Amino acid sequence: MHLTIQAGTELPIYRQIMRQIMDAIADGRLAVGDQVPSQRDLGEQLGIAWLTVKKAYEELERLGYLETQRGRGTFVSTALPNEARVGREARVRDAARTLLSQAYFAGLGYEDVVRLLRETDLELTGGSPDPANSPE
Repeated sequence: MHLTIQAGTELPIYRQIMRQIMDAIADGRLAVGDQVPSQRDLGEQLGIAWLTVKKAYEELERLGYLETQRGRGTFVSTALPNEARVGREARVRDAARTLLSQAYFAGLGYEDVVRLLRETDLELTGGSPDPANSPE
């Protein structure tokens, strides 16, 4: 996980850390169960006091994005708040809009896109589509 801090901005440093971690969770760079750097390690990486990282982690834990396991470290929560799921769905919706626009521009119809999605799903899953997601 790579975070960057911009000194001198209106957004406090701990909020910058929070925003970047929440974004990384929402876009899949950090997955459920992934371990995040220790407070001290991240503080050293960013050149800031570890207490600033502690404040960000505590707030993210309060919001449900992180969970600390005593003696093991801090991890992305197994029960993420709905905002994380909503963010992922919004990105997929944007990708779907782009896909459909490209398909329509290329002269393909909706059923053509669905067929291509099914074929691609079979390729990605090795021929074993998820029956829970099957339209039939």
